[in-house]
Amino acid sequence: MKPRISVITIGVDDLEASLKFYRDGLGLPTGGIIGREFEHGAVVFFDLQHGVKLALFSRADIAHDAGIEKAETSPTEFTLGHNVMSASEVDAVMDQAIAAGARLIKPAGKSFWGGYTGYFQDPDGHLWEVVYNPAFLPED
Repeated sequence: MKPRISVITIGVDDLEASLKFYRDGLGLPTGGIIGREFEHGAVVFFDLQHGVKLALFSRADIAHDAGIEKAETSPTEFTLGHNVMSASEVDAVMDQAIAAGARLIKPAGKSFWGGYTGYFQDPDGHLWEVVYNPAFLPED
């Protein structure tokens, strides 16, 4: 399999509230909710780097689309990592997320591996790590 992951979809309970958090609170670019004309089709896409998209889709609609039962959620199933250029940028992003309504999980601080990192949960409980790793700097 060639690494062609271009869309990361996360399940949410309230599409409007999640749109507001990511668009208005975190400032991610989007055209808003699309697909409302289809039953189980409402979705939000955010443009990330290099053509990658972050999608928000109702948990119930994901279950319907995949043909499985909606299951209990766990914040430790996966994390979304937001890599930044400095420790001060970690602090700024963490502050922005908290001001937007995120739940602080682990305050930013020095990590055991030499970087600087903190964790927050979005309104649906998804775990985000904001990280400065001097050995793994993002492209701007």
